[in-house]
Amino acid sequence: MTLALERTNAPAEVVAAHQIPAVACADLRVPLVTGGDIAYANLDHAASAPCLDKVRSAVDEFLPWYASVHRGAGFASQVSTRLYERTRGILRDFVDARSTDTVVFTRNTTDSFNLLARSLPKHTSVVVFDTEHHAALLPWKGPNVRRIETPRTRLAAVSAVDEALAGCPQGPRLVVLTGASNVTGELLPVKEIAAVARRHGARIALDAAQLAPHRKISVRELDVDYVALSGHKLYAPFGAGALIGRADWLRAAQPYLAGGGATKLVNRDSENLDVVWNSGPERHEAGSPNTVGVYALGVACETLAANWDGIVAHEEELLARLRRGLAAIPGFAELRLFDAPVGRVGTLSFVVDGFDPGWLAAVLSAEYGIGVRDGAFCAHVATKRLIAVAGSTGQQAVRVSVGLGSTTEHVDRIVLALRQIVARGARWQYEKPEGRWVPENDPRELPPFCA
Repeated sequence: MTLALERTNAPAEVVAAHQIPAVACADLRVPLVTGGDIAYANLDHAASAPCLDKVRSAVDEFLPWYASVHRGAGFASQVSTRLYERTRGILRDFVDARSTDTVVFTRNTTDSFNLLARSLPKHTSVVVFDTEHHAALLPWKGPNVRRIETPRTRLAAVSAVDEALAGCPQGPRLVVLTGASNVTGELLPVKEIAAVARRHGARIALDAAQLAPHRKISVRELDVDYVALSGHKLYAPFGAGALIGRADWLRAAQPYLAGGGATKLVNRDSENLDVVWNSGPERHEAGSPNTVGVYALGVACETLAANWDGIVAHEEELLARLRRGLAAIPGFAELRLFDAPVGRVGTLSFVVDGFDPGWLAAVLSAEYGIGVRDGAFCAHVATKRLIAVAGSTGQQAVRVSVGLGSTTEHVDRIVLALRQIVARGARWQYEKPEGRWVPENDPRELPPFCA
């Protein structure tokens, strides 16, 4: 299928090419319900980013050497252990952490924050905005958790944290904060909030799931204590993440999981087991670790770190083009945390008056080969509130997120597609049999490996 590119409100010039890492799905084509196929427009990077070519090649090279890590006498085990442990340093460098910071490998950001929540000293007060992703909103338990409403200005957000911390009881304190909203892409005032937190003797945990794939992070410059990130959002979709930060709370906590690898020594005394736990990061990494995923995450981080200038320029130009084009669509309303414009990564969410977001997403996929996200994005409080602020009555929105797999043609295609849908409707009939919109009598076939 070839789309007839009508004029959009985006400028006519072609976005300049930048030196950016290649992704493995660049040549992927998907079928259309109207017949034929089309190059896939992946505009859902905020959910899961595609695999980098370098990551895929590195994993393919490593797989013959894959073996158990730690305590293995075989040469392949020594290779695997070397790569696994070397990646801790790569992750530490990637976020410009302190030399004393520990790196604990996890499954993802959700896993990292649940680990940190289990490691807090008794009676720790936690302050967190209620518009956080559920990974950062839900793990904290107890009477000293304060979930505060996110104000409409950055300055007010800083003041809200200041006021919340001032009302906390004496004892350890932790502020949990996202670097970039997964709903709107807006950047939060991390450094300013960290300065306020320090005045109250609080630590800061940064949710970098959406920030790390788009911007260089410096733990030391931002003055935060913990950073959580996910490989599947960092172009390394092999199931690994990390919690990076100060070691004392993690060292003093009970192991996140009990099992092999977390133990230094186990003895049986009568009916009891005497267990001596490891004190390093492996204390919280029980069981055979995801060695391949960890290696992939390290390769991705090294690749991104060497290409920040091109990555940022690429995404900023695509995002500007996208926002200009979408803003001219009748009934379009973009969701925003803050009233005034702020810095942002390549993510935005919106509603179109009179159109169900799930239906829009289904039509974009089935008729135009465009992948977007619809729903409340695991940030239900934020999404519902911001939809109301935008003047809509719905509970869900559409999210578009660009990244290394996105192109100018993808951006122009979704702008054109939405204009056509709003003006003329869909060309196919859709139904909602199980709560999600799908094409009626969908003729498309899944790839053979899905059988």
